[in-house]
Amino acid sequence: MNNEINIKTLIVKNPLKLDCGKTIKNYPIAYETYGSLNKKKDNAILIFHALTGDQFVSGVNPITNKDGWWSYAVGPNKSIDTNKYFVICSNVIGGCMGSYGPSHKDPNTQKNFGTNFPIITINDMVNAQNNLLDHFGIDKLFSVVGGSMGGMQVLQFVSNFPNKTKTAVPIACTSSHSAQNIALNELGRQAIAADNNWNQGDYVSKNTNPNKGLAVARMAAHITYLSKKGLQEKFGRKLQEREDLKFSFDADFQIESYLRYQGSIFVDRFDANSYLYITRAMDYFDLTRKFNGNLSNAFKGTKTKFFVISFTSDWLYPTQENKDIVIALNSIGADVGFAEIESDKGHDSFLLDVPDFLNVLKNFLEKSYVEN
Repeated sequence: MNNEINIKTLIVKNPLKLDCGKTIKNYPIAYETYGSLNKKKDNAILIFHALTGDQFVSGVNPITNKDGWWSYAVGPNKSIDTNKYFVICSNVIGGCMGSYGPSHKDPNTQKNFGTNFPIITINDMVNAQNNLLDHFGIDKLFSVVGGSMGGMQVLQFVSNFPNKTKTAVPIACTSSHSAQNIALNELGRQAIAADNNWNQGDYVSKNTNPNKGLAVARMAAHITYLSKKGLQEKFGRKLQEREDLKFSFDADFQIESYLRYQGSIFVDRFDANSYLYITRAMDYFDLTRKFNGNLSNAFKGTKTKFFVISFTSDWLYPTQENKDIVIALNSIGADVGFAEIESDKGHDSFLLDVPDFLNVLKNFLEKSYVEN
């Protein structure tokens, strides 16, 4: 997938003990940067990506030749202004864009790890990425920002390193995965496992790929990123380039064709085993349980200034789950702001051109930067 492209990679020599009990060392973290680090090294923003994201947040992704996944928000004069801030984003461990993951070779067997790769958590991802701060000589970040799984990483980062960032912006996320979200992720994993080509995760050695299973997993997940109203307005019951029903199982409706297309293009850029590992990490995420049922304790002692953002039509990580984070922060007297953005674009609102969202994000960062 990325052999011919020159990807920036940091080899982390420090051993990292994973939550599963295994230890990794001398492992790669693939990353990308945008903008310039100033002399005081106080203008750095670490962006955490969501489930199917990667390090290429802006500009053109050299692997896919498409726009970076957050091009609406990140770039010169945008909400996260790369004329002003030094932006760092890395591919999470467990991923498939160059960071240590199941598509890497096991040094003991010289075969791809596949499902022999150790189970990883959001905590492991964050602890691995913390090495980038040492790499750039950054003592304290200006901000950590992320949506969805990226927002989970924001919360975990502040919990692990309470004095390492001035501000934090968790967007459209939760402090623990709900039963509904675990169920939806399991649906995707079982679709992959049901593909004959998956071969218990050892598909590389067989020169096959569980594309059909991965495409179905993507289709199911993609529905959860949208809203009922948004889908109805965009597609309704419109037929796909025909006047009447075909009375077959072809894609009669535009929404069917759209979902099939989303599934087909996804398999070209993502690894099925990485999908299993990353969704598992999301399911295991539970800051409340980690702190004995008291979410507030996860952030005790932090001076970080928070800004939590949710969207009205997001049913995957609804506003109430974001408000629970705000309540927990308020209860310990933390500096926290909150905005619920009106949008009919569902959970994906944070990735799309939603002016109200982009404006509040920009304003919060600019105001906080002036106070820096």
